[in-house]
Amino acid sequence: MKKIIIAFSAGFLLLGSLAFAPNNYFEISKNLDIFVTLYKELNTYYVDVLKPEKLMQSGITEMLQSLDPYTDFIPEEDMEDYRMQTTGKYGGIGAIIGTRDEWVIISDPYEGFPAAKAGLRAGDKVIEVAGKSTKKYRTDEVSALLKGKPGTEVIVKIMRPTVSGVEQEMTLKLIREEIKIKNVPYYGMFENNIGYIRLSNFTDRAGAEVKAALQLLEQKNKLKGIVLDLRGNPGGLLNEAINVANVFVDKNLEIVSTRGKTSDWNKPFYSTNDIVDGKTPVVVLADGGSASASEIVAGSLQDFDRAVIIGQKTFGKGLVQSTRALPYGAKLKITTAKYYIPSGRCIQAINYAEKNEDGSVKKIPDSLKVAFKTVKSGRVVYDGGGIDPDIAIEPEKLSALTFSLLSKNLIFDYATVYRVKNPQIGNAKNFVLSDVDYNDFVQWLSKKEYDYTTRSEKTLEAVKAAAEKDNYFEQIKPEYEALKKGLMHDKQNDLMKEKEQIKSLLEEEIASRYYYNTGRIEASLKSDREIKKAIEVLSDESQVKTILAKKQ
Repeated sequence: MKKIIIAFSAGFLLLGSLAFAPNNYFEISKNLDIFVTLYKELNTYYVDVLKPEKLMQSGITEMLQSLDPYTDFIPEEDMEDYRMQTTGKYGGIGAIIGTRDEWVIISDPYEGFPAAKAGLRAGDKVIEVAGKSTKKYRTDEVSALLKGKPGTEVIVKIMRPTVSGVEQEMTLKLIREEIKIKNVPYYGMFENNIGYIRLSNFTDRAGAEVKAALQLLEQKNKLKGIVLDLRGNPGGLLNEAINVANVFVDKNLEIVSTRGKTSDWNKPFYSTNDIVDGKTPVVVLADGGSASASEIVAGSLQDFDRAVIIGQKTFGKGLVQSTRALPYGAKLKITTAKYYIPSGRCIQAINYAEKNEDGSVKKIPDSLKVAFKTVKSGRVVYDGGGIDPDIAIEPEKLSALTFSLLSKNLIFDYATVYRVKNPQIGNAKNFVLSDVDYNDFVQWLSKKEYDYTTRSEKTLEAVKAAAEKDNYFEQIKPEYEALKKGLMHDKQNDLMKEKEQIKSLLEEEIASRYYYNTGRIEASLKSDREIKKAIEVLSDESQVKTILAKKQ
């Protein structure tokens, strides 16, 4: 308690040395005085003994939640996880874990790291780590047990399904390593000499990894086009966004600038390296999961008329975060500025400074968006809502059945069964689930519990609710019951109707069991509509020129 009061008192005394507007100075001083006094009164007179850390963190959390979702308090005990997010490095076994019933399971081991080397597979149930039972443990608790100093040993006990259906207990010894998650998990070639680079993160060396992948592709092939896939990439380090863009645009160009409340954050950021490839046509794939650093790359390449953007509108995060040191090893991750790409636009989609009365936020309306022009061709582009693709493709929508199978982890679980029954498959690029195997999946599902509601059923229920509200339901009840009976879905028929969508997801999950994330990506590309469109565009140079030419 004493430390906390001292910390707040010190903060109060330091206010005099900071530059605040006079009205802000009084308000801040007054409210800090109230806060410290309130806490002292609570600690002295509250009926139960207080837990200072828990109470303070509740107050901090609520205060920061009133701002934006990116401003966050990071206590000392969470610093290792935060460093991992920015560097992509940590000491451990190299596996993503999840939960199933009362146990933690291996969801995705990283190729080439201790978990994979020791033979751990996706679907393995972790029942013991370092002699401790993990039953009812949360994933973060098991993760803490698995992480540790590189070179140290950890014993893991697992249960694995067998062909007979009886689980087999196995004990494995793993030597922890420094795990460095790749920013570029995959690159390769498509037809017509089209190169492909998947960029999943913007941690340290993202630009160097994209550069290396492109150079290796160019050494072995005469590239006609390049596909840079940023779909689902949530962003990361600002300097790495600049480095990635710099691979495709010249040195000494302003890639992005930031503007904040203080002059320290009003500054431009330039490309500083020699360009790797400024001539080969580029397509950038983006979607609603492409955010922040991904939008800097996609937006700057669009603004310089260097790339055609294909896919869906990006997320719309135009805010910059930095960290500030706090006492006792903690940090504050705080939004300090907005970023602006070469055309002058900011793509931030939500104005967190102006919230509704209920605390909710809304996106900037189209009527308030401002038109800008690209640097080279003068094409019209807009701010305030993410990066609009040059070629928009509607995302594939999952059927209610497919969504149910995914949410119940039934596609994941069948891949585990398939891996047990089939020691090997062909290469992931050409792997196709046979009709016999799909029928086996259908038969396996017949013993599983899952349910779903079709769009037609949802619409019918909405009609019922409206009729009941207007007191008309009894009049239409016979027709309602007849429609409901007719719409009752037959699971077997629906599994055949949605076969192609479900089969595609099964192929990706199964391929990952043999070839890890590389296999998952390779299996997904063959039925990818955005990839097919990118190949079509890059195979015809005139299409690229037409799209990037000035629009009248």
